[in-house]
Amino acid sequence: MSFWYNVDTGQVETDENRSRGEQVLGPYATEAEAQAALDTAHRKTEQWDSEDRDWNERGSAASGDADA
Repeated sequence: MSFWYNVDTGQVETDENRSRGEQVLGPYATEAEAQAALDTAHRKTEQWDSEDRDWNERGSAASGDADA
């Protein structure tokens, strides 16, 4: 069974009662993972933003090296 987090209601849903559409995050293997969905999404977004900044900085440095 999969679990889903409904961002509109703040409730964990199962395959049997899952809302359709963009208001659900998942699937998650456990109810606890689904309950932590917003924290997980926030943490991953911060990580990806940091990786993007690092990549952009390396790209700018590499472009500058090519001009030298």
